[in-house]
Amino acid sequence: MRMTLAALLLLAAPAAAQDIEVDVELFLAVDVSRSMTPRELEIQRRGYAEALVSDEVLAAIGKGFLGRIALTYVEWAGPDSQRVVVPWTMIEHPEDAIAVAASITANFEEAMRRTSISGALDYAAADFATNGFESWRQVIDVSGDGPNNQGRPVHHARDDAIAAGFVINGLPLMTEEGLGLRWNLDDLDKYYEACVIGGPGAFVVPVRTWEEFPAAVRMKIVQELAGPPLVHRAQFTAEAPAYDCMIGEKIWERFRDVWGGP
Repeated sequence: MRMTLAALLLLAAPAAAQDIEVDVELFLAVDVSRSMTPRELEIQRRGYAEALVSDEVLAAIGKGFLGRIALTYVEWAGPDSQRVVVPWTMIEHPEDAIAVAASITANFEEAMRRTSISGALDYAAADFATNGFESWRQVIDVSGDGPNNQGRPVHHARDDAIAAGFVINGLPLMTEEGLGLRWNLDDLDKYYEACVIGGPGAFVVPVRTWEEFPAAVRMKIVQELAGPPLVHRAQFTAEAPAYDCMIGEKIWERFRDVWGGP
């Protein structure tokens, strides 16, 4: 019996690659805006690297149903300023975590201009679609030392990401160092709660001194991998705390001619 051309082509075509199933897909979005000093940038990278190889994080990965996760580490600043330090990578064994940690600390690039949390969220949300992995939990983990001051309103990007099924957690850096003092919000953790995070079980872990940073990152990643958080928790709803989510843009407009901005 003769086969049709279409059938022959179908048999000859290579099988489509299957996405790898993991317990969690974790997008680490790390602030490297100009408000961050070189010392802070190095502390951040080393803190994340140390967390990923810690006994606590490795144990949390191992306790998952599949015992493996996928993550990417991306630094962000302005709306179109995203720097991929670690592309999407699966971590299943300690050796995988060690390799990722080594990639994070291999180089220490300079800071970039402006602060667009909305740009980071939009970039992250789009990046999951073609990352080669699938899971029932997709988490965007955002750190930052100030409010959004460029790009579209952050709460609009937050709402779109939540509607697409993502969970957004926050690590507000309230360390008051460097150029960040010019744009400082004393209640940056409240800003993150009201304007940045969202989705089932979303939470923030404020960092008030850099000495707290390594432990805070470790605790946050463990909670993202292991289940419901044990620290301060806030879930986005229509009754989210009242807050001016455009405060960063207003500060920028007020002082840009005098200072320039991160």
